[in-house]
Amino acid sequence: MKFDARSVFLILMFAAVVVAAQALIGLFTVATQKRKVNQRLKVAERTDGVSALVIELRKQRGLNADGEKGRRLRWLSDLIVASGVKYEPRKWLMAAATAGVCAGVLAAVLLKNLMLAPPAALAVGLGGPLVFLKIKAGARAKALGFQLPQALDIIVRSLEAGHPVPTAIALVGREMVDPVGTEFGMAGDEIAYGATLEQAIERMSERCQHPDVDLFAATVRLQERAGGKLTGLLKLNANTVRERHKMRLKIKAASSEGRASAMILTAAPIVTISIVCISSPHFYGDVINDPIIKIGLTGFGIWMFIGNLVMRRMIDMRI
Repeated sequence: MKFDARSVFLILMFAAVVVAAQALIGLFTVATQKRKVNQRLKVAERTDGVSALVIELRKQRGLNADGEKGRRLRWLSDLIVASGVKYEPRKWLMAAATAGVCAGVLAAVLLKNLMLAPPAALAVGLGGPLVFLKIKAGARAKALGFQLPQALDIIVRSLEAGHPVPTAIALVGREMVDPVGTEFGMAGDEIAYGATLEQAIERMSERCQHPDVDLFAATVRLQERAGGKLTGLLKLNANTVRERHKMRLKIKAASSEGRASAMILTAAPIVTISIVCISSPHFYGDVINDPIIKIGLTGFGIWMFIGNLVMRRMIDMRI
């Protein structure tokens, strides 16, 4: 099979584009990883001394100078700390207020009813930030469970090489990406600041609010009080965390059909009503003010909500 000069040129151009794209993707990936690794180090560059670094890191997590949660609602404090989002209350309030006002205006304009503007503004202004924090906390917890065995392996290898425990913990904070890198880095900084190993790991457990991190904290606490070889306990801990992660994946796979059914059954009536209202506004518009229709739609909504709760209980399996 013969190729002319034009075909060869096009093939070479295609190969060059593919190689250039791979190079750009590789550079972007490496830069992103380094930026993630250096998130805590950026704070260290702007502060002088370990004490200032510890206080600043605690402040960014919504903690006071002593590492304790503020006087907010307990569940809200736990959610803010577990989310890992930088604590900036003024910016949060401004963003929530802006989103609430925009939602109220859109509800009043689209639905042509001023009475619906305040509920829409409150729902978006108050519920939106909570949903955002909940999503961030869930994503952070998932990443913690996936990264923790690797962090424990690094600590074990460092201890076997003869390094002290604080050095091994600080090594994880320098080498691993967030969120594990930040959490272990904060623990290493607190140890350097004067806290004991048990205190630093216990505070990390309180920040993360993750069962696998709680298990790691319990392992360190047991070794500190009863003695024993820490490397052996951490190896067992890492294997346990890996097996628990595998079990979570198996549970997720087993419950995938139920979750898909729940999403379809929930979305189907909402999508259907939306399509009908857009394609034929008078279909429901002529009878929407009828008391029987209002009672019926309210009943259907309540019944669908109860059904969602039942399906959630059926597929919510925890270990």
